Amino acid sequence: MSKMMWAGRFSKEVDSKVNDFNSSISFDARMYKHDIMGSVAHATMLSEQGIISADDCKSIIDGLNGILADIENGNLSFDPNAEDIHMFIEAELTERIGDAGKRLHTARSRNDQVAVDIKLYLKDEIKEIEALVKEIIVTITDMAEKHLDTVMPGYTHLQRAQPITFAHHLMAYAQMLMRDLTRLQDCLYRMDVMPLGSCALAGTTYPLNRKRTAELLNFREFTMNSLDGVSDRDFCIELCSDISILMMHLSRFSEEIIMWCSWEFKFIELDDAYSTGSSIMPQKKNPDITELIRGKTGRVYGDLQTLLSMMKGLPLAYNKDMQEDKEAIFDAVDTVKLCISTFIPMLATMNVNKQNMRMAAAKGFINATDCADYLVKKGLPFRTAYKITGTLVAVCIEKNTTLEELALDEYKKLCDVFDNDVYDAISLDTCVMQRNVDGGPAPEAVKKQIADLKNKLNGINI
Repeated sequence: MSKMMWAGRFSKEVDSKVNDFNSSISFDARMYKHDIMGSVAHATMLSEQGIISADDCKSIIDGLNGILADIENGNLSFDPNAEDIHMFIEAELTERIGDAGKRLHTARSRNDQVAVDIKLYLKDEIKEIEALVKEIIVTITDMAEKHLDTVMPGYTHLQRAQPITFAHHLMAYAQMLMRDLTRLQDCLYRMDVMPLGSCALAGTTYPLNRKRTAELLNFREFTMNSLDGVSDRDFCIELCSDISILMMHLSRFSEEIIMWCSWEFKFIELDDAYSTGSSIMPQKKNPDITELIRGKTGRVYGDLQTLLSMMKGLPLAYNKDMQEDKEAIFDAVDTVKLCISTFIPMLATMNVNKQNMRMAAAKGFINATDCADYLVKKGLPFRTAYKITGTLVAVCIEKNTTLEELALDEYKKLCDVFDNDVYDAISLDTCVMQRNVDGGPAPEAVKKQIADLKNKLNGINI
């Protein structure tokens, strides 16, 4: 009981099972560095304000730096019996430097302490996630530049629809991930507000300089309401939401890679280093990485649901329910970092089967819209041209042929404006090349898209 910092009010030992249930050090220990950072800044401000002596401040900071060094070099292990990382470090500090260590918690509560710790921790993690997202975008754009002329079918309803290029398809994901990157930046901006000084819920009578503490901890500002400062977990929910959207994009990309790897598509083949085999079927080469990403996306969604459900009924200010924020957001952060860091080299090393992509594009009448556009350019209304082309497709199906191979006299039976130039108009290369509108699949349009994205990416500092 004597080890509990809050023991004064209690005359009876806490049941060991309750202590284990209450403890969070098994998962919040990862914030040790940020807890120490917050304490160093707090002690510095207290000293500058004359709340503690300069000598005590020096002892506290030296002691905290010693604890940090010992944790990182393996000379100090976390006590599994400690209630949390905050109590562990404070108890260790007091044991090392005596009464000066007991003065550290002046004008501070674990409520605002944990809030600043998790913000400091997640600010660092967001920057790591941003760097990974930036890397995957670069990997995608590099691959797109190599496949500007690689024709493939574009799909709607998973049915072949119109011809595009592989570069164009890849850049769709680059655009999604770019939005994910900007969402993370926005989240970081709103997170960058320091709660320390809110204390338990109502601030303090001590003359704190919260602006100074925010400067020391590199926050752009401090919270303006002490109740909100200790009870806000919006930043965890927002980050988990952003990660969920990012994982959704990775999962969609993974789903396509899974399909493209199948014998039914065979558009790509993953490198052996990023595939697995079967324990019974020797011919198998399984895209397990992408399947796991697809599965782990649901796991991150679960983390988000945990955070939302945890917070939905809580009155102000702090409640112990909020201890559940850490495992959920830590899991989401760990999961997305693992998924992206594995996805990047898998994507960079995969082999693209251009011939199979083009063969797939040559089937399925995906140039039918271009055939209708040909008639429109000859003066027919689009709906008339649409009906004629639909009839031509039906003729091709009946004769087991394609629009490219259908004889000109068959075309003329339906509309006499058809001429030999129709074959050039409906060729795959023409269909792709003429879609040169901004945002389209023509090589020149995709080049512009890549250049624009790279320019935006270069303007983002992480």
